[in-house]
Amino acid sequence: MTDNLLLGLPVLVWALDFASACVVLALLLCGWRLLRGPELTDRVLALDTIYVNVVALVVLQGLREGNGLLFEAALIIALLGFVSTVALARYLSRGDVLE
Repeated sequence: MTDNLLLGLPVLVWALDFASACVVLALLLCGWRLLRGPELTDRVLALDTIYVNVVALVVLQGLREGNGLLFEAALIIALLGFVSTVALARYLSRGDVLE
């Protein structure tokens, strides 16, 4: 289906490839910060940025395939990333997640 959808749009294919490469590079850099970060807050921010980059990759793949189901998967990943970031922030600020 990808060939039929993007056959007449070579610029769109190039743009999706370029965007995917940039997001993968951002993922690698965030993974380095996650492993190397000197502070715990740096690691939490890197993890949050990794979630955003994964959402971007899933959306780009959905555009490439023309599949609407991948957009719903991106929404679920974004919601889980938000909840985990809030939980980690509460843990860092208060020492516990639930009161």
